[in-house]
Amino acid sequence: MSVLAAIAVLAILIVVHELGHFMAARLQGIHANRFSLGFGPILWKYQGPETEYAVRAFPLGGFVGFPDDEPDCKYPLDDPNLLRNRPILDRAIVISAGVIANLIFAYLVLVIQFGIVGVPKGINYQPGVLVPQVISENSPAAVAGIKAGDVILSVNGKELGAVREAPELLKTEIQNSPNQPIKITVQRDGTTGSINVTPEAGTDGKGRIGVQLVPNGNPIYRRPNNILEIFNLAADQFQQIFVGTVKGFYQLITNFQETASQVAGPVKIVEAGAKLAQSDISRLFLFAALVSINLAIINILPLPALDGGQLAFLLIEGLRGKPLPTHIQDGVMQTGLMLLLGLGIFLIVRDTTQLEWVQNLLQ
Repeated sequence: MSVLAAIAVLAILIVVHELGHFMAARLQGIHANRFSLGFGPILWKYQGPETEYAVRAFPLGGFVGFPDDEPDCKYPLDDPNLLRNRPILDRAIVISAGVIANLIFAYLVLVIQFGIVGVPKGINYQPGVLVPQVISENSPAAVAGIKAGDVILSVNGKELGAVREAPELLKTEIQNSPNQPIKITVQRDGTTGSINVTPEAGTDGKGRIGVQLVPNGNPIYRRPNNILEIFNLAADQFQQIFVGTVKGFYQLITNFQETASQVAGPVKIVEAGAKLAQSDISRLFLFAALVSINLAIINILPLPALDGGQLAFLLIEGLRGKPLPTHIQDGVMQTGLMLLLGLGIFLIVRDTTQLEWVQNLLQ
């Protein structure tokens, strides 16, 4: 059920994104004849009065189609309601509406989270330190066998108690042991075992194993004082997630070699969402907001086949006073789409082979 919940969240986010494009077009009277979730062969479709609604085979996003893009367009070439005949501003609104929809949706999800789940007021600490994420498959932690969701109960015989300072105690022990093996006790799925891991020395000489560390425990919530507090808290958390995501993409671009392995595809995202739902179903709100903001930022990047790439074409058109030749735009967009699909398939295959149950089959 947790996997289905995570898949449902991703599907909703894709619908929200494409619905942003679709509604921005329709509200301006622009013809839109296709609304598809996924790419490739059609699995299901419904033909409305003007628009074909479809679910396709490859769940790597979706698209809104316009009759201008089709050779057998039923509208006159000079129809003012064709997207290509609209002013640059109208087209920019349609293209950027998906990103805007995802950002608005993320904020509303956080509002709902604080309104329904409540406002965090503390943590009911449990013994140990939780590992929410192993940053790289080549990190010392991954090589040693540490996995996301593990709880580290002790390090070198020192118990990590049910206290807020537990992650710092573990972090200090790791930093003080560069290139020296340390013994940790790990709890996973109700069983406990020992793992030896050797921290690698960072540029500052301190040891690191390549994991995130957070206190182990369950949050305690209180009822919000008023509606204004809900909106303010949602705005603060939205800002934190947005700024953190932008910084993450900046690090990916500027330090691609070291961070490329952190890029996750649909399978990895669903796995992360399923784990969150399994531990606490209310965490799906935060998961939905986080992925929605990531989806918005990815799409605004000036890359072919993404919204940012189309906005880049509009910017060039505004500067030149006329659009680039159609064959150039089509060539760039089709190449970008093929690269995007190729990357998506690669990530799906890579992440699927790294799933625990698949690894067990391969052994």
